[in-house]
Amino acid sequence: MMTKQKTEYLNIRISPDIKALIKTSAESERRSISNFIECLVVEYSEKKQLNNIESRSEKK
Repeated sequence: MMTKQKTEYLNIRISPDIKALIKTSAESERRSISNFIECLVVEYSEKKQLNNIESRSEKK
């Protein structure tokens, strides 16, 4: 699993409806929005078998 260092920022533009859905979903799991999105990305990458994400980002 990826290291838990919070050193990067990601700014995205989304519709207010999607933001509200993310916020409601995060609250229902008692997570922050950031943590909720991180979990979604990790689950997705595991499902799609996207391995070695850390090593790819280190090569940049």
